Amino acid sequence: MKEELQLLEKEAIEKIEQATDMKELQSIKVAYLGKKGSLTSVLRGMGKLSKEERPVIGELANKVRETITNAIEQKNEGLEQAVLEEKLQKEAIDVTLPGRPVPTGGPHLLTKIVEEIEDLFIGMGFEVREGPEVETDYFNFEALNLPKDHPARDMQDTFYITNELLLRTHTSPVQARTMKAYDDSKSVKMICPGKVYRRDTDDATHSHQFTQIEGLFVDKDVKMSDLKGILDTFAKKLFGEDRQIRLRPSFFPFTEPSVEMDISCKVCNGDGCSVCKGSGWIEILGAGMVHPNVLSMAGYDPKVYSGFAFGMGPERIAMLKYGIKDIRQFYTNDVRFLKQFHNA
Repeated sequence: MKEELQLLEKEAIEKIEQATDMKELQSIKVAYLGKKGSLTSVLRGMGKLSKEERPVIGELANKVRETITNAIEQKNEGLEQAVLEEKLQKEAIDVTLPGRPVPTGGPHLLTKIVEEIEDLFIGMGFEVREGPEVETDYFNFEALNLPKDHPARDMQDTFYITNELLLRTHTSPVQARTMKAYDDSKSVKMICPGKVYRRDTDDATHSHQFTQIEGLFVDKDVKMSDLKGILDTFAKKLFGEDRQIRLRPSFFPFTEPSVEMDISCKVCNGDGCSVCKGSGWIEILGAGMVHPNVLSMAGYDPKVYSGFAFGMGPERIAMLKYGIKDIRQFYTNDVRFLKQFHNA
């Protein structure tokens, strides 16, 4: 049996060395070391040996098993290394090539404009306030000097949900809510950006949904000159120090007096061109002194307190600042359009 074990070991080692892949190596392992393998078959004959021979043959059989096992492990490592080297050779990467750029996104142009305007007014002491987009008729209209059946309501074609609930037509309700929440000893200095909704026909200059930023300052001795100074600073910071402004008389139910603000055309510098329709000026926002009725309904004494309010559309400001012709481009998610302004 000793010679048989030695011959089995020699034969197994030769086959292991000749194996060309891991599948063949596994077959050799099963053939020699498996439950029905050659080594197991030889050991079944140990019952016929004498007591003196059994320990010797048992020890030899263990050494043979260990030798074959070690040979299989070494061969397996060699085959795995060969497979890895072949794979690396086939999948070689030229690390000297420049990397492919990964496109990155950026904030939407409207988001950038809104944040720019917010930062500008925060720097002048205003706080940013928000309110609900589904608003009550009271805060959207009545608290702003627009009682039911007031003809000025026709200026804002409204999406009504019920007789008393609607999609807000401007962000002015946030101003009314803020004044209501304060007592009449506290001044209010705020802006309120947000989405608003009107039943406008969608075309190049109108949309049923758009963005507004409105501002309010209420305190003792607030004057029209304060409003003009704030708006002049705003125009110069946003459009350039050489921009001029002018205020034209207008009408808004919640301000008295009311004005429209124009800025000098940056294309022609006020000389007149197709952009400003030959006037040299471009309308940009509406403003005025807070109507005494609005102050009274909010709990402020109009004989003691005064204030100004203004409202602007970030879409219009972006269109003027970047020469965009169609308001619908802000909402079509056309990446070709949006990526132009990532570094604007």
